[in-house]
Amino acid sequence: MTGQPTALEVWGNPIAHSLSPRLHAAAYAQLGYDWTYGRRRVDEAGFDRELAGLGAEFRGLSCTMPLKAAAYAAADERDHRAVLTGAANTLLLTGGRRRAFNTDVGGIVRALADLGVTRVSSPRIVGAGSTATSALVALSELGADRVTVAARRPGAVAPLIELGTRLGIRVTAASLDQDGTDTHDLTVSTLPGAAAIASDTARRLAAAGGVLFDVVYGHGPTALATAWEQAGQVAVNGEGMLLHQAVLQIRLFASGDVSAALPDEQAVVAVMRSALVGG
Repeated sequence: MTGQPTALEVWGNPIAHSLSPRLHAAAYAQLGYDWTYGRRRVDEAGFDRELAGLGAEFRGLSCTMPLKAAAYAAADERDHRAVLTGAANTLLLTGGRRRAFNTDVGGIVRALADLGVTRVSSPRIVGAGSTATSALVALSELGADRVTVAARRPGAVAPLIELGTRLGIRVTAASLDQDGTDTHDLTVSTLPGAAAIASDTARRLAAAGGVLFDVVYGHGPTALATAWEQAGQVAVNGEGMLLHQAVLQIRLFASGDVSAALPDEQAVVAVMRSALVGG
């Protein structure tokens, strides 16, 4: 890595809570890479200015909310998952070009694989925000051909229905408070951690919801996670997604190829997982 750019940062607003520096530092120590990974509070209005001001020492960026659309727009090249979602959480800045990637999709797929979920037939997404787009692409990669999206405003599901058509998936909108009687083998919640959900709604969702994959982390059990646990169902938070999307980012920062495994990647994942739990 001698003579190559070595600076990396995670950008977002807010950003002080981010666990990414801890994860990346653990990985680079294990790999023996003399890279730095900091954090910077950047909002949408300041994104282009901050990006233009970066020096040649910068290798890449991790971009969290609310910057994923801005990162996508700023790129010269975009990977398939970024194009499908219209969002990028990774910018690779080497080679004189800005290359954008969405590793959130792969993070969801790999985190579900840790739970033994490698195929789904009747999944449900709760929430219709930007993260739901990555969840829908992930479910398509797991073989889903129909997905229910439960949202407070079913009209907000329209973009997901359109994306589903492009993916060959039938997406059905449902009211969060009246989600029908279908049985699901997996529920992916993309709601914010502090989202208020009536207890009877949460219980109803849990009753026929299969495994709950809750993308949030660091907030304690959400209302949905509590309902799942009370129903004796499996519920996991988003730490696995955070871990695995970071592994895929590091692959990109190391080689520019998201499919190229890191040297002794199993050991790298282990130290990252320990850093996540130990913090």
